[in-house]
Amino acid sequence: MQKLKTSAAELVAKARAKIEEIPTADAITLLKEPDVVFVDLRDVRERQRSGFIPGSFHCPRGMAEFWVDPQSPYFKEIFAEDKRFIFHCASGWRSALTVATLNEMGFKAAHLKDGFSDWVKEGGAVEQQS
Repeated sequence: MQKLKTSAAELVAKARAKIEEIPTADAITLLKEPDVVFVDLRDVRERQRSGFIPGSFHCPRGMAEFWVDPQSPYFKEIFAEDKRFIFHCASGWRSALTVATLNEMGFKAAHLKDGFSDWVKEGGAVEQQS
């Protein structure tokens, strides 16, 4: 087995130190704000199994850098809107890494600090796929 020089947990900690983290309670109050877009990085199967934040935009983690880049053939117009983007995953690890990368690209975004699992635990609204 290869010895890693940096663990995944260390990468996440470094990312968290340089990005905006939104606590769950604060994020729940932002749900009805028209200028806020929640971006769900989880796999489509996670969304089907656990539900999702109402009105959230699904962006698979592997496509985030390409979808926010206007020069990319995969660019999504939603990311050109003058909105506040809050990315999330299940626990906050994937979204921390993603937001750190997007911020490095010059795309301003924050992330849901403790992820969708904490959103559910704290009583945040959840929609199920019909």
